[in-house]
Amino acid sequence: MRIIQTAERVSHEDMSDNYVYQRSLLAYVEVAGIVSGNVLEIGTGSGYGVEMIAKLTEKFVTIDKTKVTRDYPERDGVNYLRMKVPPLTNIPDNSFDFVISFQVIEHIKNDADFIAEVHRVLKDGGKLIISTPNKTMSLTRNPWHVREYTKEEFTILLQSHFGPIRELGVYGNERAMTYYNMNRRAVRRITRYDIFRLQYRCPAALLRVPYDIMNRVNRRKLLKSCNSSGMLDLSLTDFYLDTATDRCLDLFYIAEKTGGN
Repeated sequence: MRIIQTAERVSHEDMSDNYVYQRSLLAYVEVAGIVSGNVLEIGTGSGYGVEMIAKLTEKFVTIDKTKVTRDYPERDGVNYLRMKVPPLTNIPDNSFDFVISFQVIEHIKNDADFIAEVHRVLKDGGKLIISTPNKTMSLTRNPWHVREYTKEEFTILLQSHFGPIRELGVYGNERAMTYYNMNRRAVRRITRYDIFRLQYRCPAALLRVPYDIMNRVNRRKLLKSCNSSGMLDLSLTDFYLDTATDRCLDLFYIAEKTGGN
C-alpha cells in the first residue's frame, strides 16, 4: 500500500477508507438486483464491483481512464477497456441494456456530452444507473471534481436526454452519520486556517497533492478515533437508499431511455 494514495481511489484494503468504501459499495449491491443482459460500466476504479456484477450479465464491458492493474480481478467474459470519456469510442449505438457509473461524472468536464453518449449506446428501454456526491453534503472543495451537483441540477442534466427518472439517494444511519459529523468537525479544524478561501480561488491542479495528503492524514486520524469509539466496524448495513433529498450523502438515479427521447 502506498504511503499516500489519492482519496479518489477507494481501497477495500485500507481501513481508513472503510466509511467511503462501504458507502460506495452500496451502489453495486443495489444494482446487482437490477441489471441483466449487456452491461457497460464507466469507471472501473479499483475493480471491486466487477466480480459482483459480471456474473449477472451476458456481456460485461468496464471502462476506466487508467491502465488495468493488479487490483482488477480477472474474470471470463469481462472486457476491460482503457479510454477517457466522452466519447465512448468504438462502442456502437443501441448496444447495452444497462449503463452503470458510480462516482465518475463529477470528474468529467463535458458532462452533457457524457450523458448524450450514454444515451446513444443504450438500447430503447435501457437504463442508466448513476451515482455522484450530493453537493449540499460536501464538506469542502474537492479539487479532483470538475463540479458537484445538487439534486435539482442533476435532475435537469439527465432530463436533457432521458425520460422517467427515479431520484434516489444514499443515506447513513446514526452510526454512519456519527462518522460523517466527526469528519466534518475535523475538516472545519483544518479549513479554519484558509482565511482567504484559497481552496476556492486556486487552480484545482495546484490543490490536488495537498488535498490528498491532508485527506489521507485526516482519515487515518479518524481511524484511530474510531478504534477507541467502536466506529471501526462500519458496514454496508449502515447505509441505505431512499428518496433523494438535500440531506442524502450521494445521489443515486435510475434514468430510462424511451423511444421519445
